[in-house]
Amino acid sequence: MTLQSGRDGESTPDGESRGAGRDPRPTRRGVLLGVGLAGLGGVLAGCSTAAVPYDANEAGVPPNGPAPGAMPSSGAMTSPAAPGSDAMSSSPSPRGGQARKKAKPKPKGTVLGAASDIPVGGGAIYTAAKVVVTQPASGQYKAFSAVCTHVGCLVNKVTSGTIGCPCHGSEFKITNGAVVAGPAPSPLPARQIKIVDDQVILL
Repeated sequence: MTLQSGRDGESTPDGESRGAGRDPRPTRRGVLLGVGLAGLGGVLAGCSTAAVPYDANEAGVPPNGPAPGAMPSSGAMTSPAAPGSDAMSSSPSPRGGQARKKAKPKPKGTVLGAASDIPVGGGAIYTAAKVVVTQPASGQYKAFSAVCTHVGCLVNKVTSGTIGCPCHGSEFKITNGAVVAGPAPSPLPARQIKIVDDQVILL
């Protein structure tokens, strides 16, 4: 009598393997493995690499409708910009639809003061800048060094059409800085200024 085993893969006394005559029908393990792989393939096929806005619906469309050129192609890998990032604020629209006016460039030089503070027929002395500015006629401004040409004292008053020095009484004309009374030997050197938006600017 020949002994045979009922278990797969065990040998019989004849030396033949039972595995050689295995049933060709699929086993339960094979069926489950195939179903699992097919399901995984379907899930992967349904995935998309395109970026979708946070508040988009199931079709990937934002509430306000798709922006032109906003949705990248399926091959593009992009991430949505974080709130407050540069990508969100790179081109802000001006408020009210009006373009922002460009600020006027500040004029070069030192601002001495307001031109309206200089009286016609008189002047103003700016001791920090060592400059005296006069207005001989309305809208006509002149500037001179405030250092007296006698011994270097600063002038301290502008009256009666002259610029006066307190040290030795020298006086100069408000129109051109020329000496009216000595002992100053030479006129006050002229300085260059300009008036911008009622500001006296020393150049």
